[in-house]
Amino acid sequence: MRSRVGKMKDRGQRDEIIALHPAESGMQLGRALLHALHNAGISVLYQDREMKTVWARNMRAPWTSDASDNTGILPPAQVERIGAAKHDVIVSGNPQHLELSVPADDGARWFQVWIDADRSETGAVQGVVTTMVETTEQKRREQTLKALLREVSHRSKNLLAIIQSIATQTGRYSGSIDDFLTRFRGRLQSLASSQDLVTSSNWRGAALRELVSGQVGRYGADPLHSLRFRGANPYLNPNAALHIGLAMHELAVNSVSYGALSRSDGFVEVTADLTAASAGEPALSLTWAEVIGANDNQRSEKRFGSVALERVVPTSLNGTATLEITGNRLEYRLVVPHGNFETD
Repeated sequence: MRSRVGKMKDRGQRDEIIALHPAESGMQLGRALLHALHNAGISVLYQDREMKTVWARNMRAPWTSDASDNTGILPPAQVERIGAAKHDVIVSGNPQHLELSVPADDGARWFQVWIDADRSETGAVQGVVTTMVETTEQKRREQTLKALLREVSHRSKNLLAIIQSIATQTGRYSGSIDDFLTRFRGRLQSLASSQDLVTSSNWRGAALRELVSGQVGRYGADPLHSLRFRGANPYLNPNAALHIGLAMHELAVNSVSYGALSRSDGFVEVTADLTAASAGEPALSLTWAEVIGANDNQRSEKRFGSVALERVVPTSLNGTATLEITGNRLEYRLVVPHGNFETD
């Protein structure tokens, strides 16, 4: 059985072949297309050369109104843009494409609008077809993605600045290339470990206890035995997580080499207290304490480890720090302002 074949202009650019089964009717096809328009959220308006509405399908806000041109509830500036575009299509016959932003209670609604000429058998423009599709959700996703990319770029630059500082200071206090590479790799791995926690939290940051445990545990020590953590467990922002993680790394490396963690029965104590500050918000007082050997209490010339603990880390957090070795006890105390962490 032969099919009836009809031709429909596709925006005046090419012919689209539609095959109709003999049992099908134009009414059935029309109903099917109406369902398609409704499900896809597409509004279609047909107007003659005088801009009088001939028919409209699936018209929704902001396109529906009592006005004859169905633009009565659009902002005047948008009405003017659409009107000018339609007039140009009537005169030139060339299609127009607009992107519109309409004010809404939750910000704005976005629409893609296509305006095409409808031509007669002789090719003369006899009307315009306006197709409107809402793209608000897509637009918001695009804006969110752009904001995230800007945030990633900003954080990446901060991380690169930290790495550059570590490389410079490590080189300054290294006696040889091998010494530099060993120390620099360890510090990069420390940053990577802290960064993993930050990334897994969608860049929110890291919990203090998990951060400290991870840095101590990286050196083969069992945190359940070698680390005694007491006190508060605030959630550190990304910058604080990276820098406090670096401080814990330096302390752990020193302890494994010379201090309590160099002994099978040794352990370190980390205490986190929330103390009242002058501005009313609590500050975090973080203390690392350990018992060291009798021959380990002589502080030699400055190394990057002590520079990082006493200068780099507190400066990066707008805080203060002290590193003291008295008798057979090493104690590091870091005071972190409230803006670097959350207590909830």
